[in-house]
Amino acid sequence: MKLGLGLGYWGAGKPEGVEEAVTAAEECGFDSVWTSEAYGSDALTPLAWLGARTTRLTLGTAVMQMSARTPAATAMAAMTMDHLSGGRFALGIGASGPQVVEGWYGQPYRQPLARTREYVEILRAAMRRDVVQHTGRHYQVPIEGGTGLGKPLKSTLHPVRETIPILIAAEGPKNVALTAEIADGWLPLFYSPYEDSFYRRCLDEGFAARGERPADFEVALPVQVVVDEDVERAADRLRPHIALYVGGMGAKGANFHYEAVARLGFEAECERIQELYLAGRKEEAVTAVSTEMVSRVALVGPVAKIKDELAAWEESLVTTMVVHGSARTVRQIAEIVL
Repeated sequence: MKLGLGLGYWGAGKPEGVEEAVTAAEECGFDSVWTSEAYGSDALTPLAWLGARTTRLTLGTAVMQMSARTPAATAMAAMTMDHLSGGRFALGIGASGPQVVEGWYGQPYRQPLARTREYVEILRAAMRRDVVQHTGRHYQVPIEGGTGLGKPLKSTLHPVRETIPILIAAEGPKNVALTAEIADGWLPLFYSPYEDSFYRRCLDEGFAARGERPADFEVALPVQVVVDEDVERAADRLRPHIALYVGGMGAKGANFHYEAVARLGFEAECERIQELYLAGRKEEAVTAVSTEMVSRVALVGPVAKIKDELAAWEESLVTTMVVHGSARTVRQIAEIVL
């Protein structure tokens, strides 16, 4: 199992210590570094800036929001990043949720799976330097009903690789199966090695539709690691994060993170967390996140405990464990895992 460094997206401004963390990750034998975006900082600019300081790390987006760019614009960015990095770019994309897609990007959210399939088809055509022509329900290239002057084009940029890896962020069963069918990797969230039969079935369904199970199919998962002699204190560090995603991300009945954690056997707990969070009782929602819930999706506690639990992760579907933290944390995790 490889290690990746997750940088996420910025808060109110540029975070401190990121350059040092990326340098430490490369020095300590990490395989990759990942950025993301929501409705603030973008994923590509920090990745290009920080990637210039590296020579070996894979540079991945986890994720670029599909609604933020047309498929052609995403393909252009991916090929440009692949040139700048000497073939080290990995393109992670995701459909996000209706609140962000419609509320921030001003794009329709309907039929996200069908949109994803079309999006990837256009990406692959553009990155092969095909003359891009696509007539779908969600994307038309050239566009229909315009001036009539548009014509099919192919990229002027010759790609470093025709097969830049495409990974898809997915949590629902149909989306996970689609990812296995059309992508080179999967970006899950709130996955547990102790309760993964559901996801194994979803992936098998997608691989069956594909006609093969690629040997190099990547599963890059964000895993929070908190080293502390006190397990409860370590879990306290992660309770607010889980409460936010389970309780506050998306609307009631339309929160994919809620559903992912509930599937692990925490239906009642998730319902309580969401109820408290949406009622504005955030501190109570945080307290309602049990230590067992934290331990199912994260590695928390003393070094010996974390080392013992690593065996389950190494036997899981995960190929890259993406961790977050400072340069000091990066070195600490590298010593434990690698």
